[in-house]
This record gives sequence, C-alpha cells and structure tokens, in this order.
Amino acid sequence: MWFDPKCPWAWNTSRWLLEVEHVRDVEVRFHVMSLWLLNEGRENLEGWYRRWLTDTLGPVRVLVAAEQKYGTPVLRDLYTAFGNRIHHEKVQIGPELYGGALAELGLDAGLAEAAESTDHDEALLLSHRAGLDPVGEDLGTPAIHVPGPDGQVNAFFGPVVSPVPRGEAAGRLWDGVLLVSATPGFFEVKRSRTESPRVD
Repeated sequence: MWFDPKCPWAWNTSRWLLEVEHVRDVEVRFHVMSLWLLNEGRENLEGWYRRWLTDTLGPVRVLVAAEQKYGTPVLRDLYTAFGNRIHHEKVQIGPELYGGALAELGLDAGLAEAAESTDHDEALLLSHRAGLDPVGEDLGTPAIHVPGPDGQVNAFFGPVVSPVPRGEAAGRLWDGVLLVSATPGFFEVKRSRTESPRVD
C-alpha cells in the first residue's frame, strides 16, 4: 500500500489491511507517496485543499529518510506512530510529531531534520511513481498493488472506507476488492461520500 500519512482515508485503508492480515493469507508492505507531489502545479484545487496540502511534504520526507536508513519494513510501525499522532492525538505536523514518532520506535532523532531538506526528494519521487504510475496519476492514496498468480501486478486506488471493517468483514471486503479489481476491463465502482472519515 502506498500512503501519505496525513490522508485520513489512507489511514483507514491501512488499518483495514492490518485487519485483513488476521483473516486472510496476506502480508502488507507499506510505501510512501506524496499528495503534495501529486497535486503540484494543479491550478483547479479548492482553496481548503490547497491549504490542507501545505504541511504534507515534511512527514513524507521523514518517512523516506527513515526507510533509506533502516529499510522499507520500518515504514509499517513508523506509519502507525505518525498516524496515531496525526489522526487520533491531533498533534500538529512539525518537529514534535516527528520527534515523538521516532522516539517511540527508538529511531535516530536526527531523521526529523529531513522534513526541511531536499536530500531524500529523489527517493520520494521514485517511491511515489512506483506506486501511482500503474494506477494513474489522476488518483492518489490509498494505492494498492497485489501480485497475481501469473506474476502480473494488479494495481488499484482504494478502497475508500469508513469506519474500518473488522474481523471477517475485513476479509470479505478484501475478497470483493480482489475480485473486481482483477477483472479485465473493470475500472470503477463509486458512490458519493456522505460523511467525513471516521478514523479508527
């Protein structure tokens, strides 16, 4: 799954995937994408969303810096540490958030400095493109890639879900998502969102 840590919809999808691990033979691996990069240069953004994006680059830079130092598996727990602070504790994005998440996992506190640095932007862009190129740049996060039995990657955006399905309900949603997304020529199922995400 490719995620931007500030996105509440991606957060819910990530928590759903962790539920799926308990009821299906699935191992989730997390990767970083950037909503800031995705929307860079777009002129038609609503004002509130443009403002919402202003602090999204720092967190993904810190995550990518940690991945480069410790390896991709670190993203699983570091995303959780970031997400709990952002979505549940409502910690403002900035040094306190980075420092607290890194300290929780015993990681190098100096990685927080990556938030204001371009040193890891090339790696961020590579991760971003790896996640979104197979899905389509007009979409975003959550983006999921599932290897098929023939070795081909089944890549798709979503699901966008609230609240987070638990237990076997999570497994049934996984089964359905795999079924429709692996159907040749299938592109979209959608309905209007009737509520803001209830993060879980």
